[in-house]
Amino acid sequence: MNIVVCVKWVPNTTSVNIDQKTGTLIRTGVPSVINPHDLHALEMALTLKDRYGGSVTTITMAPPSAKLGLEHAIGMGCDKAMLVTDMVYAGADTLATSYTLAKAISRLKFDLMLVGQETVDSSTAHIGAQIASWLHIPYLYYVVDVKYLGGGKIWAKRLLEDAYEEYELTLPALLAAAMHSTKPRRVKLSHKLRCRSEPVIEVWNNKTLGLEVSCVGLKGSPTIVKKTSFVPEVPRKKVVCQPRDLDEAAEWLVKRLVEERLLKI
Repeated sequence: MNIVVCVKWVPNTTSVNIDQKTGTLIRTGVPSVINPHDLHALEMALTLKDRYGGSVTTITMAPPSAKLGLEHAIGMGCDKAMLVTDMVYAGADTLATSYTLAKAISRLKFDLMLVGQETVDSSTAHIGAQIASWLHIPYLYYVVDVKYLGGGKIWAKRLLEDAYEEYELTLPALLAAAMHSTKPRRVKLSHKLRCRSEPVIEVWNNKTLGLEVSCVGLKGSPTIVKKTSFVPEVPRKKVVCQPRDLDEAAEWLVKRLVEERLLKI
């Protein structure tokens, strides 16, 4: 089974700066990592490869620095990776991003595609469903387990708020791995060294894909950020309670909550 995993290169910080004019992220000077939720999709794909054979290819649309993230994916055990990068792709919303990725993925031979449930920098959870829609394949979110049934079919189990659902899907299909659904494996140095000795990471730009510039990046994004408002940081009072017992601690806490008008008695 040939599997494609889509990952996102996201800022490794809770202090995300926004360009006031464009409403897009300012990535310059901000360290980045693979979106943590996408690691579960990678682990799910690699587990399927270990169990049934085949290959795992990772793909991302990101600045050139995202090559470091793809090297991490190779280190986990992926066979190869694709970096889709071009200045004309910058500033894309989820529609333009999913369109570009779908066009890139359509150049690959795959049976199953995996994505993370959402990303930590935007939390839209749009990309998986949108890519599947562009590619005209079925998709399923919140997946915690998957098995290959043979005959071009898979069984998938997904987690809802208070129940599980089981599905049978015909390949090709797209699955979004649920948060905390796996324990992502560690990087192996022997795997990662392949990035130095083999051409395991390919870089595709718009000359490769040949997409209409008006359909990608900021120009192809119908989403408009009208205004960005920042909530001022609330200063901490740094008050420490050192009670003699639990009763005194409870009394002290209730008193402070009442004083701050957070509790009425």
